[in-house]
Amino acid sequence: MDGSTNSLDDVSAGSSAEFPDRLSLMEVRLQAQEDEITLLKSSLADALRKLRLHDQQIPLLKQQLIAVNPGAARVLNQSFCIDGYSKPCRHSTSSLDGLHHPVNRVRRNSEKQSKDIQDKAKQRMPKKAASSTNLLTRSPSLEGRAKDLLSNTGSQGSRRGTQGHSIKMFIRGRPITMYVPSNIQNYDDLRMDLPSEKLDLDWVYGYRGRDCRGNLYMLPSGEAVYFIACVVVLYHVANRTQRHYRKHTDCVRCLAIHPDKVLIASGQTAGVDKDGKPLQPFVHIWDSTTLVTLQQIGMGTFERGVGSVAFSNADAGAFLCVIDDSNEHMLSLWDWNKNTKVVEVKSTNEAVFAVEFNPADTNNIITCGKSHVYFWTLSAGTLTKKQGIFGKYKKPKFIMCFVFSLTGDVLTGDSEGNILTWGKSAADIKTLGKGAKETFQIMKQTRAHEGSVFTLCVLQGGALLSGGGKDRRIIRWSADLAPERECEIPEKFGAVRTIADVDGEELLVGTTRNAILRGSFSDGFVAIVQGHVDEMWGLATHPFQNIFLTCGNDKQVCLWNAEEHTLGWCTTLEESGLCADFSPNGAVVSVGLWTGRWVVLDLQTREVVSDLIDGNEQLSVMRYSPDGSFLAVGSHDNLIYIYSVTEGGRRYTRFGKCTGHSSFITHLDWSKDGKYIMSNSGDYEILYWDVAGGCKLLRNRYESKDREWASYTCVLGFHVMGVWLEGSDGTDINALCRSHSERIVAVADDFCKVHLFQYPCPKPKAPSHRYEGHGSHVTNVRFTHCDSHLLSLGGKDTCILQWRVKRSGAAEKEHPTSSLPPPTSLNSSSEPGKQKEKEMG
Repeated sequence: MDGSTNSLDDVSAGSSAEFPDRLSLMEVRLQAQEDEITLLKSSLADALRKLRLHDQQIPLLKQQLIAVNPGAARVLNQSFCIDGYSKPCRHSTSSLDGLHHPVNRVRRNSEKQSKDIQDKAKQRMPKKAASSTNLLTRSPSLEGRAKDLLSNTGSQGSRRGTQGHSIKMFIRGRPITMYVPSNIQNYDDLRMDLPSEKLDLDWVYGYRGRDCRGNLYMLPSGEAVYFIACVVVLYHVANRTQRHYRKHTDCVRCLAIHPDKVLIASGQTAGVDKDGKPLQPFVHIWDSTTLVTLQQIGMGTFERGVGSVAFSNADAGAFLCVIDDSNEHMLSLWDWNKNTKVVEVKSTNEAVFAVEFNPADTNNIITCGKSHVYFWTLSAGTLTKKQGIFGKYKKPKFIMCFVFSLTGDVLTGDSEGNILTWGKSAADIKTLGKGAKETFQIMKQTRAHEGSVFTLCVLQGGALLSGGGKDRRIIRWSADLAPERECEIPEKFGAVRTIADVDGEELLVGTTRNAILRGSFSDGFVAIVQGHVDEMWGLATHPFQNIFLTCGNDKQVCLWNAEEHTLGWCTTLEESGLCADFSPNGAVVSVGLWTGRWVVLDLQTREVVSDLIDGNEQLSVMRYSPDGSFLAVGSHDNLIYIYSVTEGGRRYTRFGKCTGHSSFITHLDWSKDGKYIMSNSGDYEILYWDVAGGCKLLRNRYESKDREWASYTCVLGFHVMGVWLEGSDGTDINALCRSHSERIVAVADDFCKVHLFQYPCPKPKAPSHRYEGHGSHVTNVRFTHCDSHLLSLGGKDTCILQWRVKRSGAAEKEHPTSSLPPPTSLNSSSEPGKQKEKEMG
């Protein structure tokens, strides 16, 4: 077998083995140090900004003081000159150039372990920020007037002033000032309620075939059973409907079907909670008809996760065998009706791929995996194993799969492309000693595939199906292993992961590129389930149709139909796609890529109608203005590039660029009139830009407090301040999206959850509806054009969840976006507001 196939097998094997803890910890520490450096740079940038601001105010202060009291000017000069901050020492903008270094990526869940490094950053930042504000306190007689002047310039240090008031929130010790809109007379009286809208899981796009086995079965009900993320999907093949089992708390890894073809066992990984503490893995046994959980097996017993499960057959499925993902791959046998463990034993330190009971004898169990096939015997409450002996045959690196033939033989498929037939033979007393029992030995070797044999499936009449890795072939064999028919699945779907028999002729085929195919040898195969195969970040919904687009690290751009639950088309780019947005006319979509390049695709033809590049860093956000005349491109080089758009979105001309952020751009939104932009960055800045006036930074952020926004996807802002939990890390929320009705806001967090808040949501500790289903950080959320559905993307779980938005009767009314409801319409809950008042002094 060549290197490429070995590589694929190694990846598959590694999925059920332990992760390299030391390497992971080093990566966590490195990323945390990068974050600390970024925040320190940001604090220094803030200090330098304030120094320049003070320098600009000195002449004005002198003029006003001289007019009232000429002697006061000398006090001002002495105050600043003593500390070396006289006017000739003014800091130019070039002093910030060295700070504009992008951070590679936003941190993920694993970085929560680095609390010691984060705490140091929290301690250092306020000290650095305070160094500039101390300049004013050295001259107490000027403090009040100077604070008023700073308030008028929109400084982050401003507090209640003559023009209104502001609220501060803190992220990792960094103060972020939010200006309260004019129509809020009493912030303390605002009350945050749960939204009347709720979400129901409507559809699950994707299938986990990339790194899991035994993950696709056919039920007598006509439903295919498979899993992705934390959801087990029951997909009715003929009716094209889905039901979902959703009781798992982390990614599902394995399935087993009871002999009655109704009950199902599903095992999951351990996962971690939001504080980084491990959660216990378990196996659920549930009814596929009612979706009712019957038993939870092994809570507190398994380590890291559950890799394989199997029901016994000879005794009507009374026992369940489980192999966990610990170093020793513990094998345990359970009387699942009583939820009692019968026996437990160490299996092997190598990866285990599959486990099954002998269909004729519950006391015999077989496991296979890396460099082994074991034959287990249960006797007097003890499990003993015998290694399969390869003898004159070459020992393969992996035993990928096995089945029991109708004659009782064991057939294994291996990484050498062979099907081996195992049978019992008398023990070799000379070698094994007196009293040795019979052993399993290879009776026959059949050459089957080029590359690995990934799966075997026995049909009702005794025929055998085999699925290949490298050659992507499906071969039908007679009972005596004579080849009868074969076909090859298209390359774009990857290798054959597993095969499920539908009716002896029709088959379901799961592939390593996360697709499920339906077909036969005579008619060929078509995809009925498809998904991405790597981390996803880009998500955009069409402005007036129920379609949406996704893109990710697998370089695929996919257009989905939310009504039909189908993939409209999929095209492959040269680079990873990270962000996307539809033009308001709905004819084209722009996609931002990893290297600073971005392309515009025609929705009908899929052709690239425009191909440009801005900088050499990854792009994080694409956003068209409401009328489609401009496109804003946010980059990790700290800049926002503005393009004028003509010819219906097919022609783009550089209009200008917004310069002023001290870290990478994360989110941005246009005002309703298309003249202004609000943007967030990696160091938690909120900046506003006058695009129509020449892409100018609006220094007085106070003036933007009443501006109306066409969309709201910025994670930092007064209207969404309440979505942040107390003590949040700045990367805990990856994305949010306000509904078009402007009643609710959906939030994608780092802890696998989707939240639904009321909008606006300007107070801390706001309540939310919380929804589970993703098994990885949720990277993006978007409402469809009519708010009928919400789409959410999982990062590493490669899963797209489509949620139906349920509205109450009163929830149909719309209200304006930019202005909060009158205080009288909100109940009183003043404690969080009072606490903020104390923090503001």
